[in-house]
Amino acid sequence: MNTKEIHISDYTYDLPDERIAKFPMAERDHSKLLLYRQGEVGEDVFYNLPQYLPEGALMVMNNTRVIQARLHFRKETGALIEIFLLEPALPRDYEQMFHQTSRCQWLCLVGNQKKWKEGPLTRTLNVEHGTLNVTATRKGEVGTSQLIEFEWTGNASFAEVIDVMGELPIPPYLNRETQESDKTTYQTVYSKIKGSVAAPTAGLHFTNRVLSDIDARGIERDEVTLHVGAGTFRPVKSETIGDHPMHTEYIAVHRHTIERLLAHNGEAIAVGTTSVRTLESLYYMGLKLESNPALSADDLHVHQWEPYEQTASITPLKALQNLLAWYDRNDETVLHSSTQIIIAPGYDYKIVKMLITNFHQPQSTLLLLVSAFVHGDWHKIYDYALTHDFRFLSYGDSSLLIP
Repeated sequence: MNTKEIHISDYTYDLPDERIAKFPMAERDHSKLLLYRQGEVGEDVFYNLPQYLPEGALMVMNNTRVIQARLHFRKETGALIEIFLLEPALPRDYEQMFHQTSRCQWLCLVGNQKKWKEGPLTRTLNVEHGTLNVTATRKGEVGTSQLIEFEWTGNASFAEVIDVMGELPIPPYLNRETQESDKTTYQTVYSKIKGSVAAPTAGLHFTNRVLSDIDARGIERDEVTLHVGAGTFRPVKSETIGDHPMHTEYIAVHRHTIERLLAHNGEAIAVGTTSVRTLESLYYMGLKLESNPALSADDLHVHQWEPYEQTASITPLKALQNLLAWYDRNDETVLHSSTQIIIAPGYDYKIVKMLITNFHQPQSTLLLLVSAFVHGDWHKIYDYALTHDFRFLSYGDSSLLIP
């Protein structure tokens, strides 16, 4: 199959608005769980998930935390300008960024841009120990984004600034304002590392009770970080996916994760498509190192079509061993890199053997990823969900997919 020639119109289904969950279940783990096992479809409740997982397996989840990425400024004319943080520009490192205490630059989307002709925008915020004066200045365009410089007084970290003035960005298709409850319900219970502008939603069903049951079954848990970008909501506008530009997302993987994967024969259960994209990208990073062990973390970036254009191949275990050697050679405990990987029918999964995921939008790259995982059987899964009262998208129900 030539993946680039896939017509996105073949990956559509009718999703009535009333099937999109506007709010989550009152109790996270009481959502429905669709079970797809070797072609058979059934259902249960999410809190029973652990009993369907093999004892002694390795589960990998994404520990990213959603930031309050929507910043509002009002001009003297009364016009409201929204600045949506996409990714750090200066410094580029997320951790360093959130520790800045006076100035930083981000790539952003700007709403109502026509009303922001020139000059900086300012906003004064009242905080516990006084006031914060925040200024936003446009520095030019970078691709489809605006480079915005923020400066502020008050010796607060940028993390504190956006916690005070920012708004949590819930998905556009919810068609509602962000509510106070979203600050809790739109984060996973294990979220830690700030940086996403959308939640890794497969993880929203987990509770501490479910995690304890997973541990009790002898299933090991590990975490990776992929900061989810706004591109996750970008629909495929081109007729064939070969013309769709995938967005880049930043990942961080600890050395101990590679060691755990090696101990589990290079196999994992992935919680969510973001964990999938991280784990599968590791294979291609290890493959690059096979021919050039001296590559830097930036050089390990996985390009969109790399998996389909690669002629060389090694085993997943060899790829992981190459990565382990990279940590040792560079005296690193964490690999900070990025991926643009697109996973679509024709893709050969290397590391992920089971997938826990929500129900995705029609004509989305996430639906392509699911189709590739279940070898084209996505219609059976989605038909069942649509005819059995499942709730869709970010706050919707869950599925366990075992090809």
